[in-house]
Amino acid sequence: MRALLIRDLRLAMRAGGGFGLALSFFLLVAVLVPLGVGPEARVLALIAPGILWIGALLACLLSLDRIFALDFEDGSLDLLVTAPMPLEGVVSIKALAHWLVTGLPLTLLAPVLGVLLHLPGPGYGWLVVSLLVGTPALSVIGTFGAALTVGLRRGGLLMSLLVLPLYVPTLIFGAEVVKRGALGFDTTTPLLLLAGITLGAAALLPFASAAAVRINLR
Repeated sequence: MRALLIRDLRLAMRAGGGFGLALSFFLLVAVLVPLGVGPEARVLALIAPGILWIGALLACLLSLDRIFALDFEDGSLDLLVTAPMPLEGVVSIKALAHWLVTGLPLTLLAPVLGVLLHLPGPGYGWLVVSLLVGTPALSVIGTFGAALTVGLRRGGLLMSLLVLPLYVPTLIFGAEVVKRGALGFDTTTPLLLLAGITLGAAALLPFASAAAVRINLR
């Protein structure tokens, strides 16, 4: 499992579709929103939680099609399916690799971009916490979408249509945590719901993703 994780991390960095692309897109969102909305600090502070979470969500979405695509193209996915290790574990490792390449760097960059959007001071800590809790769900759900469309030509658009509705609860509760934290309100309820989504996705979706991969490779 460790060797597979290291291999996936190296492939993601070489392919250029994870780390650099996600961070660049996230930065562009934070830079372009003030240009479109205007420089007024009050307006930017009001929309900052939602904008930062939308930017992180879309940045994660950009690299989802590469989770299984490279393995499918070189035939190694067939070997992974027939390997003695459980396919559910393989899927979980790939979701973890995706999070390490995209979700974790986005979480670390988010406070810097919060400055550009005039995020209120108390919201920075809650922004990091919400992304740490919520972005693993984005990777796990995205891995499920990638498994459903593996082997399809130009399946990226279909995958986006499948995954985006599943991302909505994570987006809602993640942005709500930051919004409440920035205003000094209690964040317990949305944070617990966000953690519940992540834990539920991590517990159930690897089995669904493994089944989808097996079906698509028949």
